[in-house]
Amino acid sequence: MNHLVARSLMRRAVAGGNCRCYVATASGRPLLSPPSAAQVEGLSAVLVGWRRMMSSAAEPTSSPPSSVENTELPAEKAEKGSVVVSSYWGISRPKITREDGTEWPWNCFMPWETYAADLSIDLHKHHVPRTFIDKVAFRTVKLLRIPTDMFFKRRYGCRAMMLETVAAVPGMVGGMLLHLRSLRKFQQSGGWIKALLEEAENERMHLMTMVELVKPKWYERLLVLTVQGVFFNGFFIIYLMSPKMAHRIVGYLEEEAIHSYTEYLKDIESGAIENVAAPAIAIDYWRLPKNARLKDVISVIRADEAHHRDVNHFASDIHHQGKELREAPAPLGYH
Repeated sequence: MNHLVARSLMRRAVAGGNCRCYVATASGRPLLSPPSAAQVEGLSAVLVGWRRMMSSAAEPTSSPPSSVENTELPAEKAEKGSVVVSSYWGISRPKITREDGTEWPWNCFMPWETYAADLSIDLHKHHVPRTFIDKVAFRTVKLLRIPTDMFFKRRYGCRAMMLETVAAVPGMVGGMLLHLRSLRKFQQSGGWIKALLEEAENERMHLMTMVELVKPKWYERLLVLTVQGVFFNGFFIIYLMSPKMAHRIVGYLEEEAIHSYTEYLKDIESGAIENVAAPAIAIDYWRLPKNARLKDVISVIRADEAHHRDVNHFASDIHHQGKELREAPAPLGYH
């Protein structure tokens, strides 16, 4: 209440000092009279003292907002066309350079995640289906290939793009379910969570590379949405029911991928597909020479698919022997 009264008096003083005094007369009626100099001087002294008291009392409560403002550093001035990023949280990317000293241009992967593909891997290995589950997995993959061949025919660029949108799903699904299982059972995964997520990330990088080479049309994007939605949910259910079958299906899918990329290379070598320069993202990810061509990119992708084939057939064999994946060492960094 005193605070409101003092504020009212201060406003009147600032407005021009029109403070009036009421003086009682003999008749009992108040008579308005201008304030004397002593009264004005006294009122000014009261207001000054009140302002000092309020400012000192408000110091503790007013200091935190000022400190917050100080911590809110101004946004970094970005170059024209780049993104303005606030540094309030103190998160900033350190300067990363290549071996030649030039700045690293990619945010989706770092230099220590790159590698040189092992092109010496056997491309002709095939798991012969013997058990009932193996035969079901093999026939399922062969059936899935029929509509793919009918739709894409020999357009291997578009075919590879579609293939990679599917191939990047199983590793993520398997890694996610193993992660949840590890949390539920308080058990280590034996490194298989990381191995399967590495596979999913590697397949995604295949897709990022193919998108640089082949620009998908609107109906192909719609097809990707449909196929991904169906395949993700279908594979999720299969993995819950039988991880053995799920990994076997992926192993056979990778065998089909090797076949498709081999045909892709044949068309490049015959001149049916132009052997264009390799995208910059592929050169950095697979540590290819600066003058690498499309043929080099397809060769390293095919080698990756052969490694994924081995990993998934190996995982299925572990389940076939009645063991869990965590009981066998995971092939981390197997490229």
